[in-house]
Amino acid sequence: MPFFKSKEEQGPKVDFEHLPRHVAIIMDGNGRWAKRRGLPRTAGHAAGAETFRRIATYCKEIGLDYLTVYAFSTENWKRPAEEVSAIMGLLKKYLLEAIGKMERDRVKMEFFGDLSPLTPELRELIERTREISRHYEGCQVNICLNYGGRDEILRAARDFARDCVQGKADPDSLTEEQFSEKLFSKGVPDPDLIIRPSGELRLSNFLLWQAAYAEFYFTDVLWPDFSNEELLRAIADFQGRKRRYGGV
Repeated sequence: MPFFKSKEEQGPKVDFEHLPRHVAIIMDGNGRWAKRRGLPRTAGHAAGAETFRRIATYCKEIGLDYLTVYAFSTENWKRPAEEVSAIMGLLKKYLLEAIGKMERDRVKMEFFGDLSPLTPELRELIERTREISRHYEGCQVNICLNYGGRDEILRAARDFARDCVQGKADPDSLTEEQFSEKLFSKGVPDPDLIIRPSGELRLSNFLLWQAAYAEFYFTDVLWPDFSNEELLRAIADFQGRKRRYGGV
């Protein structure tokens, strides 16, 4: 059982016996965080990477089953080359550190998205990470990298269409469950709670299929300032809602 602070110290009142199974986070606000401090955007991404590391560790400590984060979208390639290079450098640094600590931390890691545009070195590190963590149980951290919700759905649709052309599938018999198996997130339950820091009120092409019945939590806190307490506040808010899934 993980160690928790007393109720007085803890802040938001959370029922740790009934946590959401899957929390997803749009890690937004790194650039604005840096700008407010007169720093380059790359400094914001470095601070955001440290926040991700801390939040992922905390999710494991409190017993969350799945954490999915939006790290780099299919649209982020439009950013300045220097910024993209810095983000990829931070990813490499994180993967190298994670590989060195995985046997100790035992956090299972998976990656959603089209990884083909990444450098061979990054792809090799990702495969090593996957292989090492494959036998772990407990918290699974999914990193969405070169990911877009529409792109994911299009890829799944094309894959199913090929199955139909080859006589492996019947278009009239397609179910939601079968289609979900074509997604990057196959085998992972849909998110119960999606959190977006930074004050923006949109999904930005994140988990469009999977978010159908997710609860949302928005906060003005920028991602580098996102605290464990803010995560607990989002979970407490989630636990106060009644999920009807279209029913009464």
